[in-house]
Amino acid sequence: MLIGEYRHTLDSKKRLSLPAKFRKEVGRKVVITRGLDSCLFMFPQKAWERIAEKVANLPVGGADTRGMSRFLLAGAVEQPVDGAGRILVPDFLKEFARLKGSVVLCGVSDRVEIWDEKTWKEYKSRIERGAEGMAQTLGDLGIL
Repeated sequence: MLIGEYRHTLDSKKRLSLPAKFRKEVGRKVVITRGLDSCLFMFPQKAWERIAEKVANLPVGGADTRGMSRFLLAGAVEQPVDGAGRILVPDFLKEFARLKGSVVLCGVSDRVEIWDEKTWKEYKSRIERGAEGMAQTLGDLGIL
């Protein structure tokens, strides 16, 4: 399971070093795509295959399902993890998430989210302030 929050730097060659704790879990190849809330989603190959299969089976008649399919699949790239545990972040994904130098990698169960550090701090502050309301919703669903 991918969990935790790590700060790293995107180098001048657009490479990002993965935390050692994530390297074993993600393997030798990952898929990076546009994520939600202005971040990138990075999936280990097996987790991506499950997501891609579900998305491929969405009905094409609805504008929302077509849009989400395009958002996730057309924006996805397979990237090898090099011997030093780094991945290359393509320019179009770097621009989408407004990644600059400092980034935050967040393990979220089956994926890693890649955030610009400033954007992450702002988002994290908002969700921390709303944690009690979210907990109530999860409690109502029987999860907490």
